[in-house]
Amino acid sequence: MNTVVSDWQVVSIIEEGELIGKVLWCICIDDSTCRFSKGDYICTSQILEVNTNTRIIKTASGSLYQLLGKGEKDEIEFKDFELLRNGFSPSQIHFMNSITGKYQH
Repeated sequence: MNTVVSDWQVVSIIEEGELIGKVLWCICIDDSTCRFSKGDYICTSQILEVNTNTRIIKTASGSLYQLLGKGEKDEIEFKDFELLRNGFSPSQIHFMNSITGKYQH
């Protein structure tokens, strides 16, 4: 069982210049686990494995995500991680930080 996703990004979480971990941020296309509806955003637990041949990502929670289309890589600061978990994309987070300087949350 897995979840099929598009508009995906592998997001590096950085704190004080150090990589804490990587998560997948994406949009649900189909979910055989019935956790997500089509069009929902998903922010996963930490990525454990990436299979570039099958285009499947396995996360720390044991979930599998099938990647459709071309994805991107991005990074955010740990202080902004809760925004990512609450549905803001990395580009939206970067935009909020650019217009407010130090986005307070």
